[in-house]
Amino acid sequence: MDLELKDVHVLVTGASGGIGLETAKVFLQQGSKVTAHYNTNSTTLEPLLTRYGQTQVQALQANLSLETDVARLFSVASSSFGPVQVIVVNHGVWPSTDEPVVQMSLDQWKNTIDVNLTSSFLVAREFLRGLQGAPEDVKAYASIVFIGSSSGKFGEFGHADYSASKSAMMYGLTLTLKNEIVKIAPKGRVNCIAPGWVKTPLAEEALKDPLVVYRALATTPLKKVGLPSDVANQIAIIASQRVSGHISGQVIMITGGMEGRLLNLPEDIQP
Repeated sequence: MDLELKDVHVLVTGASGGIGLETAKVFLQQGSKVTAHYNTNSTTLEPLLTRYGQTQVQALQANLSLETDVARLFSVASSSFGPVQVIVVNHGVWPSTDEPVVQMSLDQWKNTIDVNLTSSFLVAREFLRGLQGAPEDVKAYASIVFIGSSSGKFGEFGHADYSASKSAMMYGLTLTLKNEIVKIAPKGRVNCIAPGWVKTPLAEEALKDPLVVYRALATTPLKKVGLPSDVANQIAIIASQRVSGHISGQVIMITGGMEGRLLNLPEDIQP
């Protein structure tokens, strides 16, 4: 299906791995001009650069926790492909070690909030600032797609920092910005895609543990872990003005129908 995204300038943050890389591929297949952001490693983006060429895709580095880097990212991206029309705010960090709040350091808490939430604010703010002076035909495609998490809805033991950062993005930030973006771009929309467990390189090691898989699927009717394409396809659909032009302020859960967390195994419950 043609989502009418051809030549629309899409910036995908965290595009070098997992969901971000698949998302960049989907937009390129739709004919979009893609700015693929990375922080430290761009090697996974090289096949896309070779296949699609510099007239359709560019890979740009930035530390999104720094205001100056975010401003530079948008400036360089726009100088090549024109004003950014769609942003997919996908970057983030998930500390792999379980750290209950009682044990969590302030440094870990602050770092996770900065990387996941504050940097997302900076990206969204710079996007909106760029839209202010853009032509109306550019503004007509304006869309922000945040990438949240099932953790933001259900919480996650040992990862309060991550859960809190995603909850703030999914609800406070999304629901506020959908009211603000229309003051700049009347057709502008803000939505959030919230995946559960997804088979990405970062999740690969954890998903080797049968107990992790069991807990992930125990309340999931579809009984399977998602693929990056499951998420990326929904991102492109919600970004499309043609098929999703009347959808804004929504959090779409891509979780296989998950109903919540499995908290206790039989041996955890005392008679």
